[in-house]
Amino acid sequence: MLKLFLGLLIPSFIIISIVFLYFYLQKRSSADDTAKSESSSTDDIETCNINIHEEELMCFQGGEDLTAADILDAPGEVIGKSSYGTLYKANLSKNDLNLLLRFLRPACSGNIREIIPVVHSAGLVRHPNLVPLLAFYMGSRGEKLLVYPFFGHGNLAQFIKDGKSESHKWDVIYNIALGLVKGLAYLHSGLHKPMIHGNLKSKNVLLSPDFQPSLSDYGLHLLLNPTAGQEMLEISAIQGYKAPELMKIKDSCESTDIYSLGIVLLELLTGREPVDPNSSDSRDVYLPNVIRKAILDHRIKDMYHSDILQDLTGKQRHRTEDRALKLVQLAMLCCSPSPSLRPLANEVVRKVEEISKEQAVQRRRN
Repeated sequence: MLKLFLGLLIPSFIIISIVFLYFYLQKRSSADDTAKSESSSTDDIETCNINIHEEELMCFQGGEDLTAADILDAPGEVIGKSSYGTLYKANLSKNDLNLLLRFLRPACSGNIREIIPVVHSAGLVRHPNLVPLLAFYMGSRGEKLLVYPFFGHGNLAQFIKDGKSESHKWDVIYNIALGLVKGLAYLHSGLHKPMIHGNLKSKNVLLSPDFQPSLSDYGLHLLLNPTAGQEMLEISAIQGYKAPELMKIKDSCESTDIYSLGIVLLELLTGREPVDPNSSDSRDVYLPNVIRKAILDHRIKDMYHSDILQDLTGKQRHRTEDRALKLVQLAMLCCSPSPSLRPLANEVVRKVEEISKEQAVQRRRN
């Protein structure tokens, strides 16, 4: 009996010992892997920390020949300021090239690990109606510079305010509107990952000599820390571009961009600013309310600049009125108080292009 017991006990002991040894070795191997992983992560973080405190320049298409010395040594003229940075017009003496430099204050910019992917994405954007990012400079003290081509013909806000004859010509208005919506549609659906503009306004639409528009500052809100980003949103609200449902800049999305687009289109068509603080009627402070009231009162024609129809008679005058009305209706749909009623950017492009197709058909008939 004792022999039988020992005969069973010894094999059992050996099996238990093997099992214990197996799990011990597995646990040790796992611990070693974890330690290696943590060590590797630490090395990555140390590398990032070293890079963060070094001077770096990221160059993109069109800015390959730029150097940090070119950018930092270029004579600059301040052309704009905001709570989060300063705009400079800089001239590169070696090739007499004018650039636009946007300086972001270190206290207002976000974490560098979050900024770099955004900058990289913005640097790859290329479209005829979007201002290209040429380079991004990061200094050793946290200073950051965004480098763009300089547009010498001003922005859309200036163009509208100056009231020159071109701003009252239907063909010019239409082409600016089409370029605007095409640029925004590309950001929303033409990239691998959609990009939200986040701060669309007439001041952020730059014009070429032939009045082709280019949207600037797209994605800029993603480079700011939460406090600075919220200040940007508050300014947008004061100026009348903020969608009513948007409470935090980080929640900006396609539909909030579309709302801002609608406001800019109304500006372009009417020559009026989005907000009129001097209005005697509080309901008429905001431009969409003024247009909505004019539509209900059947006096929408009073909202266009009179020069749009100047020298037009008969059928030509009627057709221009009809096209302007369709663009107003589309703009009002874009800045609907309800986000669910706002069209997608591609739909806006299609509707604006339809107006042009109608123009072409009517011209052939004549």
